[in-house]
Amino acid sequence: QVQLVESGGGLVQAGGSVRLSCVASGGTFNNFAMGWFRQAPGKEREFVAAISWSGRTTRYADAVKGRFTISRGNAKNTMLLQMTSLKREDRANYYCAADPIGLNPMIAAGEYESWGEGTQVTVSS
Repeated sequence: QVQLVESGGGLVQAGGSVRLSCVASGGTFNNFAMGWFRQAPGKEREFVAAISWSGRTTRYADAVKGRFTISRGNAKNTMLLQMTSLKREDRANYYCAADPIGLNPMIAAGEYESWGEGTQVTVSS
């Protein structure tokens, strides 16, 4: 079972930037795809971004395309989400997820087997 721990959330002003990190353990990190999801208060969990096992293929939700960048450092078992031009609607708890079976980035939460506890991002105006 892969364990995931997110960090980097906090309070940021609208228009600002923040970088989230996800560190994986308990698996062969460079063998599986990874993703970020978020859940705002009163809303369902939604896809944000995903990255293939190699890092060469990425996918983004339309709401964050052009503002967020997903990357991974396989040598450090780490996945990052660089978030820029933040908006109030980006406020949510952000979750890291791992798909130990698949190699390609998936947008459906059901494709992911392992989840972190989440890190909160709050955007103030």
